[in-house]
Amino acid sequence: MDFLALKPLENAYLESLGFSWHTNSDLSAYISSDAVVVTNAQAQAYYEAANELYDMFVAAAQYVIDNNLFHELGIPFNLVDTIKLSWENDVHWHLYGRFDFAGGLDGAPIKLLEFNADTPTALLETAVVQWALLKYNGLDESRQFNDIYDALVANFKRLVTLHGDPGEFERRYEGWRVLFSSIAGNDEDEMTTKFLQVACDEAGFETAFCFADEAQFDDREGIFYGEQNYEFWFKLIPWEMIATDESELAMMLQNIIANQKAIILNPAYTLLFQSKGILKILWELYPNHPLLLRADTEPLGIKQVRKPFFGREGANVAIMDAGGKIITENDGEYANGRVIYQEFAELNAAKGQRFQAGVFFAYEACGLGFRAGGDIIDNYAKFIGHILK
Repeated sequence: MDFLALKPLENAYLESLGFSWHTNSDLSAYISSDAVVVTNAQAQAYYEAANELYDMFVAAAQYVIDNNLFHELGIPFNLVDTIKLSWENDVHWHLYGRFDFAGGLDGAPIKLLEFNADTPTALLETAVVQWALLKYNGLDESRQFNDIYDALVANFKRLVTLHGDPGEFERRYEGWRVLFSSIAGNDEDEMTTKFLQVACDEAGFETAFCFADEAQFDDREGIFYGEQNYEFWFKLIPWEMIATDESELAMMLQNIIANQKAIILNPAYTLLFQSKGILKILWELYPNHPLLLRADTEPLGIKQVRKPFFGREGANVAIMDAGGKIITENDGEYANGRVIYQEFAELNAAKGQRFQAGVFFAYEACGLGFRAGGDIIDNYAKFIGHILK
């Protein structure tokens, strides 16, 4: 791997961008001052991999629905009907997600690790901060695979057009309103949500932001903030969390969708993509596909990674040898959940770190960024941007 050393962004500058989570708990910088040097061919390969995989995920989700395999993905029972409702109607548009990949550099093949399709993190880092790092260093910020903001604006427009061409919006659409919500007390979630709100506003919608506990829900009338009714609600709250921690809200959202009073972003069906259980379905549908790693709910008898179905940020992930002995393991809050076993794939390595590529998807692949850390990429990993060679 090749790197370009850059002058680091000062914390005050990051905060001027709305980026406050710039320092790790050990007081080290979360944003690396290096940039990974990526060739155009490598960027194109990441782009093509994400696009091909998205079509495969859609086929796998259809297979799950057609064969009533929700239990195999660990889908909460109180979300099954909501998932079906959202899947059956194109107005429930998937706004954005993030693929995580091993490989892609130094000749290593690209391999899918997972798809964060519901509430993916690292959006501001990938869309804004790595772009700002190049600009801050007097470099051409367009030398990146990074069209995330424009892709999001176009995808918000597709909420109306429902097809590939988002069209041109010369005015705000009266009656088309989007309410954006995150959970109070989390700066990263709040700023990520407000970044999406800015993109939606540029697309031509009327928008507002409130914390989730400030929104009102009515089975028959829809979703409100204050006196205003909203046709769309974007929530940076995982669907599985709503199902388990807010079961009453889960039922109200199902009724709101069924009564066609509001559309939820990201749609409930993205939980099918989010569940690591779908990795087994993908392997069964596309055995030995070059982008996939073998996966099963039983140990594989090879070097493997054990992951919770709905784990996040490396929590409770374990790397195991062929005999099932744990080589390294993270603790976390998902120890009691169902797990998938996935064939181990080496991450690209340099400077004593391992690098995992993240590719954002909004109708098509639209941006690349990297996380750098240890054998398991977790919440302590650093974000590292890239520059096209």
